[in-house]
Amino acid sequence: MSVQQVIITDCDHEDIEIESRVLNEAIVPFVLKQCKTEDDVIREGQGAAVFLNQYAPITDRVMKSLPALKLVVRYGVGVNNVDLVAATRHGVQICNVPDYGTNEVADHALALMLSMTRKISRMTNEVRKGNWNYQTSIPIFRHSEQTVGVIGVGRIGTSFANKVNALGCKVIGYDPRISEKSNRSIPSYMELVELDELLSVSDVVSIHCPLDHARNLIDEAELRKMKPTSYLINVSRGGIINETALDKALSEKWIAGAAVDVAEVEPLPIDSPLLRHHNFFCTPHMAWYSEQAAQELKRKVAEEAVRFLRGEAVHYPVNQIKK
Repeated sequence: MSVQQVIITDCDHEDIEIESRVLNEAIVPFVLKQCKTEDDVIREGQGAAVFLNQYAPITDRVMKSLPALKLVVRYGVGVNNVDLVAATRHGVQICNVPDYGTNEVADHALALMLSMTRKISRMTNEVRKGNWNYQTSIPIFRHSEQTVGVIGVGRIGTSFANKVNALGCKVIGYDPRISEKSNRSIPSYMELVELDELLSVSDVVSIHCPLDHARNLIDEAELRKMKPTSYLINVSRGGIINETALDKALSEKWIAGAAVDVAEVEPLPIDSPLLRHHNFFCTPHMAWYSEQAAQELKRKVAEEAVRFLRGEAVHYPVNQIKK
């Protein structure tokens, strides 16, 4: 393996001990930067063949200015900060780590679902106020008689579906990508339906699809199709739900509640109108996190870089580069 420099463009983790171990063992020189802008990346990235990248923008201008760059590995699943079209044009391989937090994200969606449907947070607040009366939780419905709609039946969507199926819920799914990939299959217990049907019959709708081609997928028209007793969950990407429409839906009681782990702008502004709703719940983009998942992510990012530099096939290509 020829010596090529790896640059960690940015990283807000406590340390890079795991990446360092993998790269040092492979005798790959590297350096950590904290780039925030295009100019930062261009200035700090000169001569590097590989970027390990968290949030720093990898744009057409960046790649045009860095002809030595051949690989970008994202810390995580999403590649929203990378211009994939430009990357392919410039011959830059983009990779991610799609499988490091599958169970964690699915578990988080399940936790949000149970907290809403069993009204855990709401009733805890009532108890804190001295109100020891279950009747203020009415109505609560039996899970085995509920329908859960899963938007996006990939790794995480399927993991979530398996968990709610174990509760006895009827599970339906919507995923237009399945028909495009012959090797994709769905669980035998799940029925695939069109989005309009999923929204209109589901008691819980949980979003597990990428932002690509799904921005504002859930807008005012879609929210109006949902039941007034239904709940909406998004642990995927901010921007899939139109937040203005969601505020209106909660204000006018089109749905019973919503819980998200992501927002159009992160962090969610403290003056967001969504935060005034007692039936809106938000966690700070943490669904992916467990100690084990965090360690796995860091290891796999570094291992992907080593594979590429050794001339081996990468495990998680996002775009297709002509050889």
